[in-house]
Amino acid sequence: MISQILREGFKNKTFLAGTIIILTMTIIAALAGVITNYSYDEINISNALVKPNLQHLFGTDQLGRDLFTRVVYGARIALRVGFIAVVIETFIGVTLGLLAGYYGGRIEKVILFITDLTWSMPPIILALAIVTMLGPSINNVIIAIAIVSWAQFTRVVRAKTQSIKNLPYIEAARAFGENDFDIILRYILPNIVPSIIVISTLALPSAIMATTALGFLGLGAQPPTPDWGVILSEGITYINKASWISIFPGIAIVSIVVGFNLLGEGLRDVLDPRLKV
Repeated sequence: MISQILREGFKNKTFLAGTIIILTMTIIAALAGVITNYSYDEINISNALVKPNLQHLFGTDQLGRDLFTRVVYGARIALRVGFIAVVIETFIGVTLGLLAGYYGGRIEKVILFITDLTWSMPPIILALAIVTMLGPSINNVIIAIAIVSWAQFTRVVRAKTQSIKNLPYIEAARAFGENDFDIILRYILPNIVPSIIVISTLALPSAIMATTALGFLGLGAQPPTPDWGVILSEGITYINKASWISIFPGIAIVSIVVGFNLLGEGLRDVLDPRLKV
C-alpha cells in the first residue's frame, strides 16, 4: 500500500512539493545537534541582538543566543507535539466514529451530542481554557489540542462506517458468526484507513499552529525552551530593533504549515478524491 501511495503520489505535484518541504524540515530537526555548534540556551549578553551573519545565520536574540539554533531545535518541538496530539485525537475520533456509525441508536446520539458540543466551540479558545486549568507545559498543550480536535475524525469515520456496514460482505461475515469487534477491525476499519490518513495529515498544521499560539501566550513550553511561539513572543519587544527574531521563526511556521497542507491535499487526491474535510 505504501509503495502504491508513493508511486501515485510522486506523480502529483502537490504531494511532491509537500513531501520535499516536510522531509527537509524533519531532517533539519533530527540533525539539529550536528548542523549547529551552539546550544539553544547558551547566553552571551555581549553578543546580544547581532544581525544575521556568517557566524550567526539568523542573528542572535536579546540574550545573545544563536537564533538559528533555537529555530532548528524549535522544529523538534513543533513536530513532536503535532504528531503526538494528532495520534491521540485520531484514536479518540476514529474509535467514537466507528462506534457511532456501526451501532447507531442511543450510542450514536450520545456520541453525536458530545461531538457537536465539541465542534461548536472555537478550538483555540477551548484549548486555551484547558491549558489554563492544567497549567502551562508541553504535555498539557498536547492534551488540550487532542481534546479539542477529535470531532472532525468522528464525523467522517461515522459517515463512512454507515455506508459500509450493510454491504454484502459485511452481512456475510455476520452470517458466518463473526462478532462485532472482528467485523469492525477486519472489514470496516481497513476500508476507511485512507480517509483517516488524509484527515490526520491535514490536522497536523492545525496542531502545530495551536502549539505555537499557546506558546506565544506563555501557556506552552516555558523559556528557555526554544518553542517557535515563545521565540515570537520574545521578539515582539524588539520588532523594530531586531526584526529577525520574529521573522525567522515566522518563516519556519509558515513553511511547515504549508508543507503539511500540500502533503494532505496531495494525499487526498491520491487516496480519497471524494473526501471533503
